[in-house]
Amino acid sequence: MKRFLISILITAAVFAAIAGLAIAFGGPGEPPPMASINDPFEGVDFADLPKVSYCTARDGTKLAFRAYPAAGGAVKGSVVLVHGSSASGSSMHVMAKGFVAAGYDAYTLDIRGHGNSGTKGHIAYVGQLEDDVEDFVHATKLAQPSTLVGFSSGGGFVLRFAGSSKQKLFSNYLLLSPFISPDAATARPGSGGWVSVGLPRIIALSVLNRIGVHAFEGLPVIRFAVAKENAKFLTAEYSFALALDFGAERDYQANIRAVRQPLRVLVGRNDEVSFADKFAGLFKGAGKDIPVTILPGIDHISLTLDPAAIQAAIATVESMDHERPNQTMQTYG
Repeated sequence: MKRFLISILITAAVFAAIAGLAIAFGGPGEPPPMASINDPFEGVDFADLPKVSYCTARDGTKLAFRAYPAAGGAVKGSVVLVHGSSASGSSMHVMAKGFVAAGYDAYTLDIRGHGNSGTKGHIAYVGQLEDDVEDFVHATKLAQPSTLVGFSSGGGFVLRFAGSSKQKLFSNYLLLSPFISPDAATARPGSGGWVSVGLPRIIALSVLNRIGVHAFEGLPVIRFAVAKENAKFLTAEYSFALALDFGAERDYQANIRAVRQPLRVLVGRNDEVSFADKFAGLFKGAGKDIPVTILPGIDHISLTLDPAAIQAAIATVESMDHERPNQTMQTYG
């Protein structure tokens, strides 16, 4: 019995030492700036960016968003645009203006931990982002039908939301080159050079999380290839909780299977972060024939900036607006 107890103590001590080393030294590296992600926004005119508005989350935090009222007379519906990793709602400015011109009310969110919402790079718990979107919907009278649109990591998060118990808060869902999972067939290694992941730290914190230890979850586990001159505008790194919540569920296939509302995917043929031709198979492998459109001549960032890509997004939302919720989906593109 004594030897057994000693073995347990030794095992626990070894585990604690390994976990401590992983937490202390297993964080993300510093990836060099990725020009194809950073440079395209230099040509965007932000002079007509709407002023920041705020709604109050259930914990009292002010959540930032920008509202773009539809142009013209009758409003066709509304779109709520979720930015990609590191960014803020202003990165969706060009796309928002495209939807406005097409007759939609548009909203761009600063997801908590980004832009003007909360503390950069941090959230309090996994699930807080879903609660925030729910609070935003309840605080904002969205024109119907409403569509939640997410780009890149924001697309992964929109998939998470679309497969959750809150999915009926929106009529439709649109994923723009969604980052599903580092293990998914659609993911290029290191997202094409955009991220550095502290895998040892993530593993250690995941184990501690399962036994109820959350003391180190504020440490960074992901860093992005952000240019230093843009660091003050962007979020350069994510804590453990933010990294887990701003994306699809770990079991992304279960997430996909749980979707009941109309959902579509758009991706550029030249996407340098994801493998465009693998999205249809990924969804079909999870048991859903989700329509996937691959746009020629479009890379990752231009999916939100190129006029042809924006028109494709508008056309896709319009097609879902006219679809019965239980209509069978077929893959195309």
